[in-house]
Amino acid sequence: IMVPDLLLCVSFGYAAALRPTCLSAQFRRPGDYIIGGLFPFGTDTVNLTARSEPTSVACERLFVDGLIWALGMKFAIDQINNSTSLLPGVKLGYDMYNTCFEPVVALQPSLLFLTRNGTTGIGVLCNYTDYQPRVTAVIGPYRSDLCMVTAKLFSFFLIPQVSYGASSEQLSNTELYPSFYRTVPSDKNLVEAVVLLLNRFGWNWIATVGSDDEYGRGALGLFLSTAGNHSICIAFEGLIPTDLADPEAQTQLEDTVKLINNTKVNIIVLFAFSQPAQALLEQSIRMGLSEKVWIGTEAWILSDTTASTPNIQSIGTVLGFIMKAGTVPGFQKYVADLFTSVQQDKFCQESREFNHLMNSDAVDTLCKECDHISLRDISPVLRRSQMQPVYIAVYSVAHALHRALGCTHHACPKASIKSWQLLHFMNTLPFTVNGQSFEFDQTHGTNTGYKLIFWSWKNGTLTFLPVGDYEDSLYIDKSQIQFHTADQKEPPSECFRHCKPGQFKQIKGFHLCCYDCTDCPENTFWSAKDSTTCTPCLEHQWSPVRSTQCYDRSEKYLFWNEPLTIALLTLMSITISLICLTAVLFLKNLETPLVQASGGKLNLFALSALTLLCLSSCLYIGKPSNTLCTIQQIVYALCLNGCFSTFFIKSLEITLVTEFPHCAPTLLHWVTRRRAWLLVALCLLTECSFCVCYLHLGPDSLQPDYKSLPTEVLLVCTTQSWLAFALMHGYNGCVAFVCFLCTFMVRTSGKKYNIARGITFAILIYLIIWIFFIAIFATLKTVLKSVTQIGTILATTLGILGTYYMPKCYIILLRPDLNTIDYFQNSIKEEPEENSQ
Repeated sequence: IMVPDLLLCVSFGYAAALRPTCLSAQFRRPGDYIIGGLFPFGTDTVNLTARSEPTSVACERLFVDGLIWALGMKFAIDQINNSTSLLPGVKLGYDMYNTCFEPVVALQPSLLFLTRNGTTGIGVLCNYTDYQPRVTAVIGPYRSDLCMVTAKLFSFFLIPQVSYGASSEQLSNTELYPSFYRTVPSDKNLVEAVVLLLNRFGWNWIATVGSDDEYGRGALGLFLSTAGNHSICIAFEGLIPTDLADPEAQTQLEDTVKLINNTKVNIIVLFAFSQPAQALLEQSIRMGLSEKVWIGTEAWILSDTTASTPNIQSIGTVLGFIMKAGTVPGFQKYVADLFTSVQQDKFCQESREFNHLMNSDAVDTLCKECDHISLRDISPVLRRSQMQPVYIAVYSVAHALHRALGCTHHACPKASIKSWQLLHFMNTLPFTVNGQSFEFDQTHGTNTGYKLIFWSWKNGTLTFLPVGDYEDSLYIDKSQIQFHTADQKEPPSECFRHCKPGQFKQIKGFHLCCYDCTDCPENTFWSAKDSTTCTPCLEHQWSPVRSTQCYDRSEKYLFWNEPLTIALLTLMSITISLICLTAVLFLKNLETPLVQASGGKLNLFALSALTLLCLSSCLYIGKPSNTLCTIQQIVYALCLNGCFSTFFIKSLEITLVTEFPHCAPTLLHWVTRRRAWLLVALCLLTECSFCVCYLHLGPDSLQPDYKSLPTEVLLVCTTQSWLAFALMHGYNGCVAFVCFLCTFMVRTSGKKYNIARGITFAILIYLIIWIFFIAIFATLKTVLKSVTQIGTILATTLGILGTYYMPKCYIILLRPDLNTIDYFQNSIKEEPEENSQ
């Protein structure tokens, strides 16, 4: 219904705009309560950096959006003044000033707002409770960096300030800014929406750029921390200059584009206002940056200057979030009527008279460029401008004032209300505007949600196409988005993939969140989603490659039912059988010359010791314990010493006869007959003393081995003191070595039996076996350690049996003709050949 009227007014306004209007005089009106306004009527300050004196700062270019926002405030106040239910009988005035998007410029009117009502001076007081500033509340400014400055001033006086565009999360700090409010969501909500968008399309390898101002730095920092918590990797982060006149600005833009290109990303998130954003996009076009997906914000995505950049379509796909704001009924017609009125002399004269009533020449409030534009000039911006935040900001102050005055729907009592008294009512009950309910949250903000906008180009014409929205969750209509790719589907931008269970993130390159998925190695497991490390299993547990849990290790030792154990037991049984048969044979032929010459009953004792030695093999089979580990070495040492002690006595006897024949008659009785048993007992007692030392210094103990086998814990006996081990077994070695020395060089004639040769070979076999055993025993840490010890025992026994006893059994059984007194009686008592000759 309003479109034909608007078109008619546009055509009329264009014809009438050939001469200057009085639009600049519409931004000040007197009233019972004055509301200050800070709006960016212009941009591009001309003398900010060149100032050497504190003179005023001017803007050289009109900012149409700022003009429309100011007209929105005027429209809202005019509506309230004409309302019969909201502030009936009360007139609101307004006083609007230009900020030029510069904190320095915004500071001057802010100080004016703080002056005592009716003057241009600020009172310096200890207590400002009764202080009445010029304004009751302030609407604006638009940008966060300006609000950072002005909000501290207004918060000191506790003057309500409602911004219609400042989104910095820092302004949510109600301790620093107790009187600051805003009718737009904070950057925290915006960043969450952007992160959800990236996750929805699976983009986790991106670049992000912000303008070098409060908005850009704040949003960028907030985005970096949020993105890291959602597995989004930032390939490049940078700031672009806001002072484009700076000689270094161009170089900084070029470096930014080069670094973005080097990252090979397809997605760029841009937090910047229109001018810095336009500069970056222009530089990207000039340097031939490949097509990307640009994700923007309301700060630049709706800007006509950005969209009109030459060859802007070549940058790729543009998506962005804008605040979800409804339309304000009647505003476009109001603006059209106003542009008609400002052409009339009578209207302009009344406007100037109202301006004089405001009684302030301290600050120039005129928007000189406003007097030279027509409705046609602002119509494109007017149709899409987000004016509702300004409209709601004015109404929030009006509703707070309505409650503070105690108004009814018919009248308001005449009362004096201080600015700080409005704060309580700003924080309480929600207020309704055009049937829609609004309220400020704990951070003094409103979260109205966002719309997702897509730059849709058709025949060179740009349309801001809504393709989704975000409040508590994100909705996207992907069918409406046509990406710049050949198939018009979203381009990939992944540095990593989500790892599967059992895989961890292995960082690659210089980006901590860029990684490959690597399988967890053995004995580690994947313990947490998207973990960058695998957790080691406990010592008694194991796990296979790429495992998500650990398993308890089974115990491993030499079991009785293993084939290897059965084979060893069979060999042990055969060995014991041979020993028993030999003992029986020797017992039956005990009085024969051969047995008597070999030691008589000492042979039966030695064979008994060898039998016990073989039986000790059973100590190495089955589950070991500390007691078994201790007994194993002691039994082995004592049994072997029992056998070697008989060899030692026989070796001494042979040495006396062969090497010391003149002393033999005197000394032989010490090593023969009953005294020989005393020497055997002495040898055993000596070995027992070394066994006691072994027990004292550190016996073998049970030691679980978790490293040798992948899935089992190996129970093995470990030597605690190698000194004790060497003393106990070294004594047997010394006895054996003495026997070897005593018998090695003994010679007999071919007609006599050489008793010494059997001892020599038996000891030689023992020494060879032990050389190998010590080397293996010191290094082997597997279940074969027990097998090695059993093998050593059986090999030693069989070696002694084969070299010393078997030849004698052969003579007894197969050559009884040699078992004579003549063949054996003098075999060890005759002198060596060289002496007999």
